[in-house]
Amino acid sequence: MNFLSISDFSHAQIASVFRLVDRFKAGHALHTLGRKTCIAFFPESSVRTRISFEKAVKNLGGDFILFPSTTLDKREDHKDLVGYIQNWADLCVIRHRDFSVLKRMGESSSVPIINAMTSSNHPCEILSDLYAINSQKGSYSDLVYVFVGAPGNILFSWIEAARYLGFRIHHVSPEKYRLADDSEHYSFHADIHEIIAAADVILTDPLPAELRNEAYYQKYQITQKLMSQAKSRALLNPCPPFQRGEEVSADAIDSASFVGYAFKRDLLHVQAAILHHCMENGWKAQTE
Repeated sequence: MNFLSISDFSHAQIASVFRLVDRFKAGHALHTLGRKTCIAFFPESSVRTRISFEKAVKNLGGDFILFPSTTLDKREDHKDLVGYIQNWADLCVIRHRDFSVLKRMGESSSVPIINAMTSSNHPCEILSDLYAINSQKGSYSDLVYVFVGAPGNILFSWIEAARYLGFRIHHVSPEKYRLADDSEHYSFHADIHEIIAAADVILTDPLPAELRNEAYYQKYQITQKLMSQAKSRALLNPCPPFQRGEEVSADAIDSASFVGYAFKRDLLHVQAAILHHCMENGWKAQTE
C-alpha cells in the first residue's frame, strides 16, 4: 500500500495508525521490517524527516539505503527504475519536489511508496501534527486552525486534511495569496485580528523572499503579544525550518505556546506506524 496523500488512508486506518503510535510510545516493539530493505531518496538538506525515517526503519528492524533525490531526475522512465528497484527493495521512502514522480512510481511499484515530502504536499508531517494535537486537545476535529503565510506544501496539506477529515483552515495572508472563495473547509482573512481570538492552533511555514520585509512582519508576524490574544491554551506550531524574527518572533518561539519540538518527538513514531501499516496492508493485498 502506498502513502502519497493523507486521503490514501481511510479514517479507520488513520485511527489505527494513531493507536499504534500510542503503543510505540509505551515501549511496544514491532519488527515489521526484519530482514527487509528500505530504499530512500532524500536531498542533503533534509534533517528532521530523514533522521526520523531512518531511525523508524531501523527501529522496525530494517536496513536503510540512501540515495540523493536527484537520482530520480535521470532520463530513465520511472516505471523501468521501479522495475529494477523492487527486485531488491521491500519499500521506498521518497522526498522529491515533483509529486508526479512519486505518483508514477507508485502506479508501477509492487512495493509500498511513501511520500516523505514534495513541493505540493507533506502528508507524514501533517499526520504527525494531527496525532500530537489529538493527544493534547482530545480531538483534532473541533478546533480552529489558523495558518498564517503564503501558500505552499504545508498549507496545501492542511487544506487536504481539512477537507478529508472534516475541519476548517483559516488562511491569513495578504489578499494576493487567497486560494479560493470561502467554503466549509477554507476561509480567508487579510486581517489576522479577524480570527486570532478564536484560534486553537496557529500554523506557519517559512516565508518566500517577497514577504521577508518589515511591512509583512508588522501585520502578520506571530509574536507573543499576538499569541496572548488567542485562546488561553492555543498552540503555536510553526513548520521547521522556521526563522526567528521572520514568520515568528523569538519571544513567541521561547514561550509556553510553542509546541514545535515536542510535536516532532511524535514524528518518529508516526512514521514508523505509517511504514508498518503500508507494509502490513501490502502483504494482505498480495495474499487476497
